[in-house]
Amino acid sequence: MTTYGTITHHGTGKGTASLLLGILSLLAGWTLIAPALGLILGFMSRGSEPFARGRAAWGILLNLLAMIGWLVGIFLVAATGISLTLGGFDFGTLFGG
Repeated sequence: MTTYGTITHHGTGKGTASLLLGILSLLAGWTLIAPALGLILGFMSRGSEPFARGRAAWGILLNLLAMIGWLVGIFLVAATGISLTLGGFDFGTLFGG
């Protein structure tokens, strides 16, 4: 009779979720909430999931790039005073333009 050792589950869910949120934030243009959640999950994964360190690191990097991209875009719109009209709402007045 052959006996096998116990199966150990190495959780990688948080690291994988962080990576997916980072990819989708860049490709699909998701705004600040998804990258923030991806950053949180990435940092949580780095501390608790040793088998997902690579995914968590890539997730953190991609989520940071997405957040920086959105923040730079918002800053540029506010700084240049570009008036965007969408559905009758003038975003230029929101940014003082």
